[in-house]
Amino acid sequence: MTSTPIIGARELKLDADGRQQLRRQRSKPVAEALRQWLTRQRGQVPDGSATRKAIDYSLGRWAPLIRYLDDGELPIDNNRIENRIRPVALGRSNWLFGGSLRAGRRAAAIMSLIQSAKLNGHDPYRYLKDVLERPPTQAASRLEELLPHRRQPTQPSP
Repeated sequence: MTSTPIIGARELKLDADGRQQLRRQRSKPVAEALRQWLTRQRGQVPDGSATRKAIDYSLGRWAPLIRYLDDGELPIDNNRIENRIRPVALGRSNWLFGGSLRAGRRAAAIMSLIQSAKLNGHDPYRYLKDVLERPPTQAASRLEELLPHRRQPTQPSP
């Protein structure tokens, strides 16, 4: 038996309104059926079991889970974020031997700063170079300006 491939919003090149309509048409009934099934299963699973905790977790976060159905601008998955954090997850075992808890915290802070710079459209090297060159002349009351989402790069001298 051969099945017909399902053509999705990406293949149809739909705008946000089109995606929202398609999601309501195709995904909303599936989501509602899943919710009803989870609710029925919840009563058949012992309290405290891992399955019960998973069901309660899903039902307790139902509104955020189905939020994408009402907004065609929202991505249907979190693949983009998952791909961005993958290097951190893969390197985790390498960082177990950072020397000390203090060193690990410093490394985590630096990695967070670099990723924040990337997410805000900055070249990490240039961002860090600029930030590290400013503090001697940066007023302590204006350190917030160095955060990636507020940063204004220094103008290179001619």
